[in-house]
Amino acid sequence: MLRTCRVLYSQAGPSAGGWQPLNFDGGAFHLKGTGELARALLVLRLCAWPPLVTHGLALQAWSQRLLGSRISGALLRASVYGQFVAGETAEEVRGCVRQLQTLGLRPLLAVPTEEEPDSTAKTGAMLQCVDLSRGLQGTPGPARNNLMQLKVTALTSTRLCKELTSWVTRPGASLELSPERLAEAMDSGRNLQVSCLHAEQNRHLQAALRRLHRVAQHARAQDVRLLVDAEYTSLNPALSLLVAALAARWNGPGEGGPWVWNTYQAYLKDTHERLGRDAEAALRAGLAFGVKLVRGAYLDKERAVAQLQGTEDPTQPDYEATNRSYSRCLELMLNQVSRHGPMCHLMVASHNEESVRQATKRMWELGIPLDGPVCFGQLLGMCDHVSLALGQAGYAVYKSIPYGSLEEVIPYLIRRAQENRSVLQGARREQDLLSQELRRRLLGGGPRLRH
Repeated sequence: MLRTCRVLYSQAGPSAGGWQPLNFDGGAFHLKGTGELARALLVLRLCAWPPLVTHGLALQAWSQRLLGSRISGALLRASVYGQFVAGETAEEVRGCVRQLQTLGLRPLLAVPTEEEPDSTAKTGAMLQCVDLSRGLQGTPGPARNNLMQLKVTALTSTRLCKELTSWVTRPGASLELSPERLAEAMDSGRNLQVSCLHAEQNRHLQAALRRLHRVAQHARAQDVRLLVDAEYTSLNPALSLLVAALAARWNGPGEGGPWVWNTYQAYLKDTHERLGRDAEAALRAGLAFGVKLVRGAYLDKERAVAQLQGTEDPTQPDYEATNRSYSRCLELMLNQVSRHGPMCHLMVASHNEESVRQATKRMWELGIPLDGPVCFGQLLGMCDHVSLALGQAGYAVYKSIPYGSLEEVIPYLIRRAQENRSVLQGARREQDLLSQELRRRLLGGGPRLRH
């Protein structure tokens, strides 16, 4: 885990005299121990090897049979689990977070869960995550932004989401499925009957609304903001409907900014238009608007599904087009933040150095404070050369942190790795920086010190 160090602030951050770009040259690795750097390099190289990612679950089962659960588990804890996971117990998670906070980084807890088969257990896990997130910050009240990730399909069946998507995407979609009507049903607890759904689907919808409302209500009481994950395009319209219903209830004026955020995927062709439309709709309704902006993780599957179904590919044609889309969405949201202040919040969730530089430069040009409505997000165990540089310069930086037992987390990590192949294979610059720092230390240089 991260070594506890004296916090040293970078001289590369914004200054009163003018904007200066941050250096993502690995200089911030001086905050980490040699063992941590060596593990990071080993794990990132392993994760960039396609056969390991493709056959990860089979290899895990094979290692357990060959080595036994104890030795296999010890190897995983010393490598992949130790690199990407905060721990299993609440105390282990707190220890990881304390060390992150020493380095100027903040926690964004994520329950390692898949789609709902046992919604009662998943609801309990989300409520526990709220409590754990609230307990991680030393400052009481909403002054500190306690954030956590929420996966809606852990609380709502994918079958129901697909059915809702089929209705809300039709021309002249039924007003019965308006966010306001769903929000009223959540708040009142009254049964909601939607004519386009049959009786069993209506029961599923009512149960899902109760679970979502329960988690959101508890999160608001504990001053924890919910960042809802985006998923596949076959589900996202339904997820956005449910997020809009939660926002109608919890993002109202006087609430202290957005408590429910949605995630927007820049690799989809319609994201910029939809983001602008949603931002304006929130403004007209007097609602706070919270956005986590990502590039997206489901590119290969989205293209395969479109080809199989004979439908238009919803994704950008190439990586450069995705970069342009991300840049346009980032510019749109930073302008929204500069105009509407605390009513509009943004997480720049990116491992891309140019996107981060664009965000920091535009923040300076627009007068957005470093520790204000804009924050940055990266995965625990990845992109530390960017996260540490941002944190040391005074920006609000969150690390997405899964936690739980080996049995819960390793299948989750393998599936996420399969979805994020391009991110893992694209971490070559981070590997190069790690190699350079390790070579320098092993040749007698010792950790670099920044003054």
